[in-house]
Amino acid sequence: MSISAAMVRDLREKTSAGMMDCKKALEETKGDFEAAVEWLRKKGLASAAKKADRLASEGIVSAFVNSGKTGAVIEVNSETDFVAKNELFKQFVSNMAKYIATSPSAPADVPALLETVIDGIKVGETLKESIAKIGENLVIRRFARFDSPGFVHCYVHGDGKIGVLVELSTAQSSDQIKTFANDVCLHAAAMSPISLSMEDVPAEIVAKEREILIGKNIEQGKKPEMIEKIVEGQIKKFLAESCLLEQAFVKNPDIKVKDYMKETGKKIGEELTIKRFVRFELGEGLQKRSTDFAAEVAAQTKAH
Repeated sequence: MSISAAMVRDLREKTSAGMMDCKKALEETKGDFEAAVEWLRKKGLASAAKKADRLASEGIVSAFVNSGKTGAVIEVNSETDFVAKNELFKQFVSNMAKYIATSPSAPADVPALLETVIDGIKVGETLKESIAKIGENLVIRRFARFDSPGFVHCYVHGDGKIGVLVELSTAQSSDQIKTFANDVCLHAAAMSPISLSMEDVPAEIVAKEREILIGKNIEQGKKPEMIEKIVEGQIKKFLAESCLLEQAFVKNPDIKVKDYMKETGKKIGEELTIKRFVRFELGEGLQKRSTDFAAEVAAQTKAH
């Protein structure tokens, strides 16, 4: 019998399985809806919805640069770090980074990415199919894309624990530029700057730090009339330690990143600037699982 789009839609809503899997299930069962549900359950493809509320704070950060002009970094989370080593999962994340970097224009946000059709299938459907096959909740958390007339470079550290994307003003792609760009990425990965320059630090972060420092100085018994001056000095130090250009360069602490940038500019014969950067650290800001995977398995074993 003919399998209609409505039948596929109804089965998908019932099971949360992928669209193509639903179509195949109906074909295999000659349109028998309940038999199709059972077929999907036997194949392990009807369980994605049940996993969707489970905390995903592990996973992978991946990045890709297309011809030095367009780059993307993405974080996709899983429930356990075991999945981060799964080849199917790694390939999915890698494909997403490459797609975002090479598509004519970037999706506006994660919901838009999930609605994007690649090879005839929505990314959201592919994600659900991966959830069913891998057996864990997977979440595309965030991504960023740089389009530049200059030079874009990326770096991924620690098997996908940290990803950095940087844009330089120069259109050169010499070995010197590639080395500099990679060094900047390494530095950002290691030193975790909160912004490019002092001017870029969000006012709310500075205000919060000021509030903390005032309270700390009061606790330490500093004279009230001296606290404002002391805090101003501490704020300047905080900004210098938090901004990429002002930080001591991780490979040579005797100079700042901005000094290394000027030196490289002289070597290539043009003024060089770091236009922007983004740093994704896996699970940053997410609540971590309170028990490790081994403990969870042991607990489930005892329960049986």
